[in-house]
Amino acid sequence: MKIESLTNGRVKEWMKLKIKKVRDEKGLFLIEGEHLIVEAGKHKLIKEIISCDETLEADFFVTKEIMKKLSDQVSISSRIAVCYKKQELPIQDKILILDQIQDPGNLGTMIRSAFAFDFLDIVISEDTVDLYNEKVVRASEGMLFSVNVIRKELKPFLEEIKKEYQILTTDVKEGKNIKQVALNKKLALIIGNEGQGVKESIKKQASEFIKIPINKNCDSLNAGIAASILMYEIKEKSHE
Repeated sequence: MKIESLTNGRVKEWMKLKIKKVRDEKGLFLIEGEHLIVEAGKHKLIKEIISCDETLEADFFVTKEIMKKLSDQVSISSRIAVCYKKQELPIQDKILILDQIQDPGNLGTMIRSAFAFDFLDIVISEDTVDLYNEKVVRASEGMLFSVNVIRKELKPFLEEIKKEYQILTTDVKEGKNIKQVALNKKLALIIGNEGQGVKESIKKQASEFIKIPINKNCDSLNAGIAASILMYEIKEKSHE
């Protein structure tokens, strides 16, 4: 089907998916770029594909002007897809817990690293940036489709799991070197806000404080980098 008008009803519906409230109501979101479309396709999450190139496979063909309106990038992609949000699944043995992460690039990076290091369940606080923000989706490099992300109020969730899970969080002063910590099979790693770290009420739920040894002249690491290093170290220790 060919669409040439910016005022077309279907185009207006696609444009609305740039708004979080509408994404939440519809259970849909936009992705762009071939890599993301391939990854979403593997998980059967694509509702429809839009393209401005009639030589490509798509459900709707639009003008470059419409594509530019839909695109979030400087150079428009050849195809954009409307995707279904993933269904939440029960949690397993290793959980990444994110407390009030605000930077979409950080969240996307942590999702990508979580998949790389076998943290296939991610629990995000209610005040963390929207999972389906276009920058989060792009930074995740499609790994968003391969992990189970659940949004929850963290304090009651941690109280619920702490009898069964070892709960780790970072503390640059009181924490033990992650390499020296004995780890349980079932564990949860909490990473906090980029500027303020983990909220005190959440930190109190931890069973162990950990840290990454760094140069004494450096105060801290970026939240996404710290999370990636810790997940890597935990994966390595699980193979010892």
